[in-house]
Amino acid sequence: MATDLDGTLLGPAGTVSARTAHALRAAEDAGVEVVFVTARPPRWVAELAPHVAGHGVAICANGAAVVEVATGRVLASHGMAVDLVADLAARLRAELGEVHLAVETLVGFAAETGYLDEHVVPPGSPVVDRIEDAVTGPTLKLLVRTATDHGPEHATVVQRAVGSDALVADSGAVGLGEVSAAGVTKAAALADWAARRGVAATDVWACGDAPNDLPMLGWAGESFAVANAFGSVRAAARHACPANAEDGVAVVLEHAAALARTAGPRPGAARQQGAPRA
Repeated sequence: MATDLDGTLLGPAGTVSARTAHALRAAEDAGVEVVFVTARPPRWVAELAPHVAGHGVAICANGAAVVEVATGRVLASHGMAVDLVADLAARLRAELGEVHLAVETLVGFAAETGYLDEHVVPPGSPVVDRIEDAVTGPTLKLLVRTATDHGPEHATVVQRAVGSDALVADSGAVGLGEVSAAGVTKAAALADWAARRGVAATDVWACGDAPNDLPMLGWAGESFAVANAFGSVRAAARHACPANAEDGVAVVLEHAAALARTAGPRPGAARQQGAPRA
């Protein structure tokens, strides 16, 4: 079971409800492995360790890193080189005019003066005039805010500016473009993780709500959109479940656990019995 976090597994306040916590434990007990697949950087997932039995993994930063939730240990990463980030920053300034940039790296967060973040910035995070001055190693995500409001087309506008050397994801955050290395997506990282464990796409259920979840939902054998998902996600998913405020993913987890207990340890057997349509 692969699930997005914000807007999907987590409630509107960004927390795990009692029902969802219970459903995660039930899934674990039934032999259903749960993987978090999120736009969140690695530093934002440690608080979720109790909900994956202390040993689960999270695919973070839209697929740029895989981390062990309980320890924060990085199992795999696909960051952008220093020179590429500098080049992308120059292109963004040339194409879009006034931009404010920030980065998420394996060692933390850094931002340019003027970059506004709705989340609390970690104390001691570098603030610089040009983001290039704070980048000394691989960058998981280059975050882009522009002076002009491009609305729902923000990610598309940023993608045109960076060209084919990087990929821009839309996680649903208003006015934010999230730039990763070319080819880095939630789907690619999940497919690699599954292949290393001998798990076929047909044996994976995936849940999401935002455009950056679309490749993952298309790859998985069964896909679920929460009721609060973007229209494009609801249209693309094979199944629907209640909204995140109504514990929609918990409903799917409960069904998966029930099928796993009936069918035995092989996930494919559960799929043959059918996924729920809520």
